[in-house]
Amino acid sequence: MIGRGSIEVVRPGFAPHFRSVQRDNTINDLKKLADLIELQSEDLLSKWRHQVRQLPSAETLDVPTLNDHMPLLLQEICKSFRASSDQSIAEALRDGSAFAHGLQRVQDAFDIEEVVAEYNILRCCIHDVAEENGLNLQGIPFRIINRVLDQAIGVALQTYSTERAAEVLKRREEYLAFVAHDLRTPLNAISLAGRILEVSQSGQEASEESVQVLKALRRSVKQLEGMVDKILEENANLQTELGVKLERREFDLWPLVEGLIHDLHPVAGTSSTKLVNKIPGDLVVYADAGLLRRVFQNLIANAIKYTPRGQIVIDAREATDGKSIECSVTDNGTGIPPELIDKVFEKGETDPHNVGGLGLGLAIVKTFIEAHEGNINVSSGQTAGTVFVFTLPGKAAS
Repeated sequence: MIGRGSIEVVRPGFAPHFRSVQRDNTINDLKKLADLIELQSEDLLSKWRHQVRQLPSAETLDVPTLNDHMPLLLQEICKSFRASSDQSIAEALRDGSAFAHGLQRVQDAFDIEEVVAEYNILRCCIHDVAEENGLNLQGIPFRIINRVLDQAIGVALQTYSTERAAEVLKRREEYLAFVAHDLRTPLNAISLAGRILEVSQSGQEASEESVQVLKALRRSVKQLEGMVDKILEENANLQTELGVKLERREFDLWPLVEGLIHDLHPVAGTSSTKLVNKIPGDLVVYADAGLLRRVFQNLIANAIKYTPRGQIVIDAREATDGKSIECSVTDNGTGIPPELIDKVFEKGETDPHNVGGLGLGLAIVKTFIEAHEGNINVSSGQTAGTVFVFTLPGKAAS
């Protein structure tokens, strides 16, 4: 009997021996858990799927999609049990399985609570299987399961959140671009109508009230055009692999070209060059209106330089394949020298006899057309003028 103030004597080697036996038992239990999970993995996953299908986003998913990387995660838990370690298990995220899982669940339209829930359901299923077979998950097994699953949850949620944020940003950009392009069409029409009114009143004695109304109209259109340009400018820094961000929409091509012709008319008028818009009024294209406008602007401006007196015809029609639109800009000017015809789309290539022509503008044109997955060609003769022809894939082909 040990009384007050007495000292308990522990037999040498007893405590280390006890700890050793305890650790051996833990290792054996971990191995049993690993064997049990592997043996019953199909049944365990079946029970897991049954519960996960109660989540709204999971109820219609097939087995491979629903399982995703969960079988791999079970294997990593088993490996961790056999390693008898409660340290962080990097293998749990091998090959980026949780990263890919986060992307998959975005595609499956899961919400963030459902992503967490499916991992926690797996955690509960493992606990149930162990309890049914009389195995204890307290201590090291508990820490291992939590660490592996929590790591996977963390990576999956990080990926999920990043992808969802990118989608929100994309939808915002698409909405802004949609509004901007939709505003540009009526603005072009209003601007064109104002210019026609100004031309019709030139040479006539217009009332002071009419002049003021036209000036107010011009100012308002300019202000709105500036606001639209600001919206489009917000998207300018995001680029595709070609360095161009596309915002394709269906729109009428005739008004776009007609507006350009009126913008460029003063330039063409100084050289007595006639600009002719032969595009059918009902022709609809599927493209980025801002970029396509710059394509036509560059091609027409380039043609004006080489056609001091003559005619430039802008045309477009459905291609014979029925899947694309073929556009052309044709002039009857001096043409392109033979030694330059194969280099006109190269950056920095210029015509030494006509400074400013065949420079960066045509290289930009080619870049914009190829960004639309179209192509552009040129044919010319020294005395027969020049024809630029480019194609734009239709909506179904894009």
